Amino acid sequence: MKKKFLLVGIIALVFSVISYGKASNNSVKKSNVESWKPYDTNGEMIRTDRGAIGKIGVVSTSKVEASRIGADILKKGGNAIDAAVAAGFALGVVEPNSSGLGGGGFMLIRIAKTGETVFIDFRERAPQKASPEMWIVDADGKVVGNKKVEGGKAAAVPGEVAGLLYALEKYGTMSREQVIRPAVNLAKNGYYVTPTLSNDMKSEFDKLEKYPESAKVYLNKEGLPYEVGDKFTNKDLAKTLEIIIKKGKDGFYKGEVAQAIVKTLNKYDGLYTMEDLANYKPLVRKPVTGTYRGYEIISSPSPSSGGAIVIEILNILENFNVGELEVNSPEYLHLFSEAYKLAYADRAKYMGDSDYTPVPMKGFVSKKYAKEISKDIDMKVAHESKAHDPWLYESEDTTHYSIADKEGNMVAITKTVNGLFGNSVVVDGYGFVMNNEMDDFVVEAGHPNSVAPGKTPLSSMSPTIVLKDGKPFMVLGSPGATKIISTVSQVISRVIDHNMSMQDAIDTPRLWDNTSNVLNIESRIPDETVKKLEAMGHKVNKTSDWDRGMGSVQGVLYKKDGTLEGGADPRRDGKALGL
Repeated sequence: MKKKFLLVGIIALVFSVISYGKASNNSVKKSNVESWKPYDTNGEMIRTDRGAIGKIGVVSTSKVEASRIGADILKKGGNAIDAAVAAGFALGVVEPNSSGLGGGGFMLIRIAKTGETVFIDFRERAPQKASPEMWIVDADGKVVGNKKVEGGKAAAVPGEVAGLLYALEKYGTMSREQVIRPAVNLAKNGYYVTPTLSNDMKSEFDKLEKYPESAKVYLNKEGLPYEVGDKFTNKDLAKTLEIIIKKGKDGFYKGEVAQAIVKTLNKYDGLYTMEDLANYKPLVRKPVTGTYRGYEIISSPSPSSGGAIVIEILNILENFNVGELEVNSPEYLHLFSEAYKLAYADRAKYMGDSDYTPVPMKGFVSKKYAKEISKDIDMKVAHESKAHDPWLYESEDTTHYSIADKEGNMVAITKTVNGLFGNSVVVDGYGFVMNNEMDDFVVEAGHPNSVAPGKTPLSSMSPTIVLKDGKPFMVLGSPGATKIISTVSQVISRVIDHNMSMQDAIDTPRLWDNTSNVLNIESRIPDETVKKLEAMGHKVNKTSDWDRGMGSVQGVLYKKDGTLEGGADPRRDGKALGL
C-alpha cells in the first residue's frame, strides 16, 4: 500500500540575505532587505520585496540562495557569466524539482567588450538508439503506460554540465573551484525546504517512492516528503559537484558518473550507452533577431520555438496601438489572445529541430508576414485558431534566471529537467535526477518534432535580450512550457508600450491562449472584464490569483539613471539581489 502522509501547518521560514558593506566608492548600500522570506507563517506567498536595484550588477533567480551565490561572485570581481554559472549550479541544488545536472537548457549571452551576442544550446538530445518505435503506441497514437515521462526511456542525454562549463571557459574569468564550490557547500550544509519544494515532493510522491535511488534522496527517514522548514542536504550531489570541480566536463560525461547514469537508466528500461554521454557537446548557434517599436529583440533560435514565436507575436502587436489600451482591459486581453492564437498555430504546425527539419524561421520573424496575418484579427470578435503559411515569407517545470552588470554583460539562462523531478529517477549514488525530455518529442513519424538519434526536442524556452540603439535595455526569460512564449512577450510589451518597471511588468496579471481557443486569465482580473470577453466570443477560464503555471519571470532592466532594476516573480520563490 502507498504510504500516507499528513499535510501539516506551514511554519515560518526566514532566509538570511547577504549584506554588502561599503568596501569602496563603487559599493552601494546594503542589500535592499536584511532578511527575506517568500511565505508568511500561514503559508501565504509574500508578493512584495522581490525586486532589487543595483549599480554594479543584479542577479535575479528563482531562489534566494542562488541569487545570493551569484551576487557574491559579482562582489568578488567575477563577471556576469561567472555569476550565471555559479547560480546555475546552485539552482540544481536548491531547486531540484525544476533543473539540475541531469537536465539541459539554453543560454543567451551579450559580451559587453565586443557587443557580440552568443546563444549556447545545451539542451538534452535523444540517445543514439532512440526512434519512434521505442514506445508502444495504442490505436489513438498515444504511448501506452508512462514510459515517455518516467523511467529510463524518458531521459535524453543531459547538457547542463557541458553548457555551463563551456560558458565559463569561453567567457568567464574565474575557475571551476570558485564558481562551483558554493553549490557544493549548499548541498553539504543544506537549506530549508519551502512550501513550493515540499508541495512538489508531495505531488510526485508516488513516483519518487517507486525508485529506491530517488526515495533515498528526496524522501525523509520515514519515507515521506520533506515538510516546510525541514533542513534538506544532498551529500551525494555534493560528491558529484566535487568531481566536476576536479575533472571538468569529463568528470561528468566519462568515468564513474557516466557509468552510473548508464547503469541506472538501463536498469529502468533505458537505451543509454557511454558513447551517448561522451559525445555530447554544446552547440553555439546564431540567435534569432527582430525589432519591436525600435527596440532590438534577440532570442533563442531553433530547436527552440520560443524566440521566433515571441518575435512573431510582437510583430503582430506592432500593427496595433497597444500603448493606448489599458493593460488587462477587455480590448487588451482580446488583442493578445488573438495574436497568441495566430502565432501558436504556426508553432504547432511548423516548428522542430532545424538541424533535422526545415523550419521557416525568416517567415516567423517577417514584418510582412505578421502584417498579413494580423488582418485576421477583428477587435470586436474572437476567432478560432488556424495556421497560416510562413514558408511564403522565407527570403511546463523549468527555471529561468537573468544576470546583468554595469559593463553591459548580460546573461539569460532557461534550464530544465522538463517535468517535476524529471523522469523521477535519481542516478544511484550521485544525487541528481535525470530529465524526462523525451516526452517533448511527438510519437508520429515524419512530424517536424518526431524523435531521431541525436535530435533535440522542440522547446518553448525563450531567454531574451533587448537592446535600444545597440545598448543594453533588458534581459529576461521564464519557465512555463508553452506559456513561456506568451509570458515573455507580455512582459516585453508592458515595459516598452506602457513604460512599466521590471517588477510591475512581472507582477501584473497574465493571460495565455493558444490553439485550444480558451483564454486563460489570472483571477485578479475582474468578472466584469470576463463578461465583456465572453460577449466577444471568448471562452474564458479563470485560473488562480498568482498562477504558477503562467511562468516565473526573472529579469533585469537598465534604467536611465544608470542603475539596474532586477525583477523577480512572486508566483514562485523568485528573488533579485543588487550590488
